[in-house]
Amino acid sequence: MEGHALWRIPAHILPGSIVLMRDVTADAEPMENQPTIQTPQVTPRRAVYPGTFDPITHGHVDLITRSLVFFDEIVVLVAHSVKKKPLFNAEERKALVVECFSKVGKVRVEIYDGLIVDYAKKSNIQVVLRGLRGISDFDYEFQMATMNRRMYHDLQTFFLMASEKFFFVNSTLIKEVFSHGGDVTELVPPHVEKKLRERIC
Repeated sequence: MEGHALWRIPAHILPGSIVLMRDVTADAEPMENQPTIQTPQVTPRRAVYPGTFDPITHGHVDLITRSLVFFDEIVVLVAHSVKKKPLFNAEERKALVVECFSKVGKVRVEIYDGLIVDYAKKSNIQVVLRGLRGISDFDYEFQMATMNRRMYHDLQTFFLMASEKFFFVNSTLIKEVFSHGGDVTELVPPHVEKKLRERIC
């Protein structure tokens, strides 16, 4: 039967039956005549996480790690923050962050001195990652998110609640407690505690 093919139905479905099915390949156009299907390019989901990170804490690490579920890459942006008179300079703070994620390929660390919107535009990033520890954080972050959106309309802010284990932790508190002999081993990575001991003790 020209233009047809015989297909035997499996015995457990319809025993002893034979069905005729049209051989679609007989009428198919040559491959060179068929239109090329364009595969759409997928834009990586990227977010920037700005901060002073003086020093980075387990709260920061936890937030970044959890956010990797939603993004293909997180750019941790270490601010110079000269006005804050940080304990560690920008290069030292960057090195501490890098060591935290040395085995994670989806985290990149950079130093930047300027408006976050300018960095986002230049880097073609449209999401800012921010953590919320409480109501006081929200008031400040809401103002910043609104101002950033005003300057760069395509920039969205992605808020992630702090884990209950670290919602009270911030870098200033860590330095204050450590400077008075307090134990912060459960609140910062080991290499950060070592650096604090070298700098403060």
